[in-house]
Amino acid sequence: MPGLVVNNRNNYAQDLQMSSRGFGARAAFGVRGLRLYTDGIPATMPDGQGQVTHFDLAGAQRIEVLRGPFSALYGNSSGGVVALFSAPVREARGELDADVGSFGLHQLRVLAGTPLGRGLDLQLGASAMEIEGFRPHSAARRTLGNVRLNWQGDADRVLLLVNDINQPAQDPLGLTRAQFAADPDQTTPQATQFDTRKTARQTQAGTRWQHRFDGAGPLNDSALMVYRGTRAVTQWQAITPAAQGSPRSGGGVVDFDRRYGGGDARLNWRWDALELVTGVALETQTDDRRGYENFIGSGSTQQLGVTGALRRDERNSATTREAYAQIEAPLVGAISAIAGLRSGRVSLSTRDAFLSNGDDSGDLRFSYTNPVLGVRWKLSPALMLHASAARGFESPTLNELAYRPDAQAGFNSALRPQKSEQFELGAKWRVGDIDLDAVLFHADTRDEIGVQTNTGGRATYQNVGRTRRDGAEASLAWRLSGVLRMQLALATLDARYRDGFLTCTATPCAAANVPVPAGNRIAGTQPASAYAELAWKPWAPLPSEAALELRGLGRTAVNDVNSEFAAGYGVVNLRFTHAWSLGVSRLELLARLDNLADRRYAGSVIVNDSNGRFYETAPPRSALIELRLSGGW
Repeated sequence: MPGLVVNNRNNYAQDLQMSSRGFGARAAFGVRGLRLYTDGIPATMPDGQGQVTHFDLAGAQRIEVLRGPFSALYGNSSGGVVALFSAPVREARGELDADVGSFGLHQLRVLAGTPLGRGLDLQLGASAMEIEGFRPHSAARRTLGNVRLNWQGDADRVLLLVNDINQPAQDPLGLTRAQFAADPDQTTPQATQFDTRKTARQTQAGTRWQHRFDGAGPLNDSALMVYRGTRAVTQWQAITPAAQGSPRSGGGVVDFDRRYGGGDARLNWRWDALELVTGVALETQTDDRRGYENFIGSGSTQQLGVTGALRRDERNSATTREAYAQIEAPLVGAISAIAGLRSGRVSLSTRDAFLSNGDDSGDLRFSYTNPVLGVRWKLSPALMLHASAARGFESPTLNELAYRPDAQAGFNSALRPQKSEQFELGAKWRVGDIDLDAVLFHADTRDEIGVQTNTGGRATYQNVGRTRRDGAEASLAWRLSGVLRMQLALATLDARYRDGFLTCTATPCAAANVPVPAGNRIAGTQPASAYAELAWKPWAPLPSEAALELRGLGRTAVNDVNSEFAAGYGVVNLRFTHAWSLGVSRLELLARLDNLADRRYAGSVIVNDSNGRFYETAPPRSALIELRLSGGW
């Protein structure tokens, strides 16, 4: 998908790095700037931060991506939407998957689904993964369970989803430029010294009820979604005891228990060719957040990498209330239009119970109204032009509001949400065996949120002024012959600051003191990205093929001052799939060889790291073999 960058950090203690058109590229943790969904259930919290750890990719039927903010049907984001949809259950079938790969990767997956009669069907899935990692101190384990219960009636459909994930992982941290140049496979000494690691456990349940109205009126159907979940995270960081000596330090261990949930009620109306969607949404989040020292004792008896004295104890909460409407109607001839409006309020608060270092309690409320407008012109059955304009909104997250940059007690009440205005012009061409999409886009953002200070594990944030993002995206799918097909995705992005500001580049840093001039590239973004694939499928009708993949990414600015860049790279991958019919069962083989040329490069960066450990190494040449046995009963 051109314009969407997803970097595997090869560090299970950190989330995937995801950005769309540069939005979300500067996130230090989690996924920012994108709304995430699995089967219509949000994986993004009310404050705008999300994670994809519970996405069951093996059980997915498809993933849909919406770039830019053009939809009034979704909320707090600037970069768009990534939505996963599970495969439906059509017959009684089961699957057993086993993966073996480089660096000690072992994974086992079990999936079983069956119709239960009277419109009911059930699907159960579970997986267990272990990996040692190619860098020292990067081992991880993950167990994931999913339950999907579906009921289909004459006019109703009810879907119930439950998932649970448990993931303990070591954190090898990033490397400085000197460390990366000397040995990209090493782990920084602080990782083992402090035993940096993270444990995450999440359980979520959600249900969707869809009802079709068969009367003669304009109300066509309705949808009601409600969900609830808990998430518990403990992370041991590499912060020195000296840095925690400040009375304002929150310690070196992050520990929180989160409860979250919400709902969305939607009505779909239809008058001949005119379609209208109206709805309301409510989401809530409450974090019981604690911070501890990551040591006990002193002198020769001091132990590092353990949970010590309490240094932070507070309750954070966020609530989002929204109403929205979107209408689609024909205009003249082959021209149609879509218009929408989403209006809402985000309320964020903290109640501090650890008052010996001051009271960090506070409250903030932000209101927004985002209009969207798009036009489609179908010039012929093969060619369509489209244009759109929309406004995006991103509230500060609870983490970004936690501390004031002046080191005084209290909420960072000076931080404002960032707002963007985005424009897009594109074309879709479908003729014969060729599908071609091309887009030009422009986005202006004001009050962009960025890091101001970072010392002793206490990061503060500021609004850095105006930014601009311009780019072009193109994707091509071409069936060259009956057995040969090609895919191509290209994107360019010029993402820069329009205003200068001050920031920190080292620790300790009590106040921002390093100028960032206007015109600098936004940290975490790349000027170009590309993907190409040539696949040969000579054994139809069995889904067997051999494919050559190429992926390239331009150099990445690792910090706002643009003092360093991670080099651009291009890698070549090979994959082979084959299937055998075993009566009523089927055996499938997947074999992959990634980074065929054994390139050594930074696959991701830790943006604006105050210790200069920006670089996260990508794996050397690696192999993966998967066997999947499936069949009915």
